[in-house]
Amino acid sequence: MIDVIVAAAVAFGVVFAAELGDKTQLLALNFGSRYPLRLVALGLAIGYGIANLLATVVGGVLGAALPDRPIELVGGAVFFVFALVALRSDDDDDTAAVTGRPVGSVVTSVAVAIAVAEMGDKTQIATATLAAQAQPVAIWVGATLGAATSGMVGAAAGHLVGDRIPARMLRWVSAVLFAAFGIAMIAGWL
Repeated sequence: MIDVIVAAAVAFGVVFAAELGDKTQLLALNFGSRYPLRLVALGLAIGYGIANLLATVVGGVLGAALPDRPIELVGGAVFFVFALVALRSDDDDDTAAVTGRPVGSVVTSVAVAIAVAEMGDKTQIATATLAAQAQPVAIWVGATLGAATSGMVGAAAGHLVGDRIPARMLRWVSAVLFAAFGIAMIAGWL
C-alpha cells in the first residue's frame, strides 16, 4: 500500500511542477477567463485523465511511446480548428455572455483542447516513464491530479482577470494562442 501512495505522490509532484507555465496551463488560464470554473475543472480533469491514461497504458503496458511526428501534426491541425472556433462568435458584441454555451460544449472543448495539447508533451512522457517503472494505476491517478491541479491554478488566475477583459479581446487572444500552439506543434517546437 505504501508503494502505491509513494508512486502517486511522486507522479503528482513531478507532473504538477512540470505543468507550471506549460502551454496547457496557459490554455487553462484562457478557459478560466471565459467559462465557469466548475466547468473548466471538469474539462481539465477529463482532458488530463485521457492524456495520462494513454501515457500510462503506453508506458505501463507497451513500454514505448507513440511516434511523435504524427501526433504533432494532428495536434497542430486541431489547434487551428480551435482558433477558428474561438473567432466564430466574434461578430457578437462585447456584452454577449461568453458562458452562454451549453455545459457539455464547454466541458468537451476544454477536455479536447487539453488532451490534444498534452499529446507527446514532456509530462506525458514523464508519466509513461514513471508508469513503466512503478504502479501504473497510482501513476495515472497522481499524474492526473498533479496536472489538473496545476491547470486549475491557471484557470483560477484567468477567472480573476477574465471579468476585466472584453469578450471580443478574449476571443482574439484565444484564437492567436491556439494558432500559435498549432504552428509550434506542426513545426515540432513543442
